[in-house]
Amino acid sequence: MTPVASDPYRDWLRQRLSAELGVREADLAVQGAVQRRGWTAVRALGPRDVIAVLQDVYSQMRENFGDARADKWLEGTTLDLAKFAESVPVPAQPTAPGPIAPAPSPIKWGRRAHDLPLLLARSHAEIASRSLGAIRTNPDLLSLERAAEWDVQATQAEVRRWETEEMLSKLRADHARIEVADQVAAAVAQGDLLRLTVKELEEASRSGQVVSPQLAHSRLMVTQTQAFLEAFTPLIDLEDAETPLTMLELDLGNARYSLGVPLHPNVLRARHALNYAQWQAGEAGEASPQVMQAHHNLHLAQAEAQAQLDGTLNAARTHQATLRQLATQVETLERRALQLTQVGGDPLSLARVRLEWRQVRTAARVQAHRLEEAVRLLEALVSEN
Repeated sequence: MTPVASDPYRDWLRQRLSAELGVREADLAVQGAVQRRGWTAVRALGPRDVIAVLQDVYSQMRENFGDARADKWLEGTTLDLAKFAESVPVPAQPTAPGPIAPAPSPIKWGRRAHDLPLLLARSHAEIASRSLGAIRTNPDLLSLERAAEWDVQATQAEVRRWETEEMLSKLRADHARIEVADQVAAAVAQGDLLRLTVKELEEASRSGQVVSPQLAHSRLMVTQTQAFLEAFTPLIDLEDAETPLTMLELDLGNARYSLGVPLHPNVLRARHALNYAQWQAGEAGEASPQVMQAHHNLHLAQAEAQAQLDGTLNAARTHQATLRQLATQVETLERRALQLTQVGGDPLSLARVRLEWRQVRTAARVQAHRLEEAVRLLEALVSEN
């Protein structure tokens, strides 16, 4: 039976920190991190908790030893942690007997689609935890304990997956509201420019210039823009369009994101299946066809998780680079508008600059939102929160 005090990730963390800081400083670093986050003293640490402590130590090392040494240490330590997480399940304690939670009322029409998978995932996690408790108290099943620990970790990861989906759903809704407000604000700026353009073309027409096609097109655009504003202005708060841009400056090459693979729900599920197959195989061991197939399935799950992680990271990097370029354009247009205002520039030129500023700012906002969503997803994969 696994001792209650089993805490392999805390032991691993102390060993790594002791090599860099000394035994006493390592213990103080762990204790300080536990106290700051309000963790109970007896709580067994997992890889996400270890990442949080490493970030604390990294900040101290930057001050004491400089960025280069701190960066190299954090990268190497995090990669080693990812390897450790591939072979050691997070310690888990069984839950007390009783009704499976949650016990929802009868399903009603209108329940949000992602509520049910989250309820199901939580039930599976509790069942897995209870199974682990039963296995630990039955000598005949004790050899199945390691597989049961992977099962608990896999079901808990599935809960995190759906909790993350709910968080992202709310975040995307907030972002969509602001992005629509940006579109409406850009339409307001476009309407101002079009009215000034129509006025200028009317004056040109009265002076004998042939501008009938341009004038007709501009009037049509005024009508279409006004129709758009009448439809959408009541639906939004234009103040949302004045929300400052979110400029996330972070290192998307951080090695801690590598934990996204061993902690991926599908990888954990495949690792549980491998351990279960090894238990079933008995003396046949690794030569068993079931074990070989389980190894293959684990490899496929790891490859898929790595591809998903790489895809999210690459998308985030693209959004980050594009956002920086657009933000620079926004600042340039802001300066140009200010200069035109100060020198008494003509209203038509100022309206053009303001419309371009709105359009570029709207594009920048979209990139900022997509970057934030990608980063929040990455953080959910590896953070302790």
